[in-house]
Amino acid sequence: MPGFLREHSWSIAFSVLLHGLLAAALVFATLISINRAPPSSAPLPIDAVVIDSQVLHAAQHALAERAEQEAARARAAAEEKQRAAAEEQQRTADEAKLAAAADAERAAAAAAREADAQKTAAAKHTQELERAAQAKRAEDAKHAEEAKRVEDAKRAAEAKRAEDAKQAEEAKHAAEQKAKAEREAELRRQLAEEEHVSAVEASPARAQYIARLSSKIQNAWLKPPSARAGLDCIVNITQIPGGEVTSAQVSQCNGDGAARQSIVDAVYRASPLPPPPDPALFQRNLVIHFHPEE
Repeated sequence: MPGFLREHSWSIAFSVLLHGLLAAALVFATLISINRAPPSSAPLPIDAVVIDSQVLHAAQHALAERAEQEAARARAAAEEKQRAAAEEQQRTADEAKLAAAADAERAAAAAAREADAQKTAAAKHTQELERAAQAKRAEDAKHAEEAKRVEDAKRAAEAKRAEDAKQAEEAKHAAEQKAKAEREAELRRQLAEEEHVSAVEASPARAQYIARLSSKIQNAWLKPPSARAGLDCIVNITQIPGGEVTSAQVSQCNGDGAARQSIVDAVYRASPLPPPPDPALFQRNLVIHFHPEE
């Protein structure tokens, strides 16, 4: 309604002004007819306008009809404008609804895409977590296997060290037992040999062996011219198995140097010395009493 008044303000103002002028003219004419003095015998000329009431009513009616027409046109224009505004508002609302629907559809599509992207990302993240978990399980299994292998190797090494120590201890004990047995056997052998040597040396065989040695040396002796009767010497002889003489030395002798040297030469000429009748009688170092018969 305020828009209608603003648009048709001049028409309404003109109509109101026209009605006001007509009303003022009627009031003015009435006042003149009431207050006018009675005419004199010599009336003065009056310049007046006589308005017929029918004409006035017709004019008023025409003005009213015109105003009514203007008002009708104004109402029709307002209604048309309101209808156009309503249509525009409806069209705007429809367009807004369509835009909102499109926006909602786009938002729904974007949300769906975002949901799909999030779902894909979640699935990818889940796969990555699963792969990481599998890799960790594999790594843990590898570490456990390596630890088990190291532990098994450690236990095997400890068992081998224990077994080696046991075998070494057994070998040491066996070696000690063997050495002890060998020492005991050697001791028994030595004791038996010593007993045998003692028995042999106490028997006539030793005296016979020494007599054979002395006889062979005396047979190999070449008497020097300076040798005198009653020659009596002690000869120290060293021999090796087989009777070969390695050294000869006269330690005590009543003869001169030539006699001494002749005895040493006789010992070397007698080499190799005769073997003893019993191996127990063999001695590396011999002491022979050289006393040649006249």
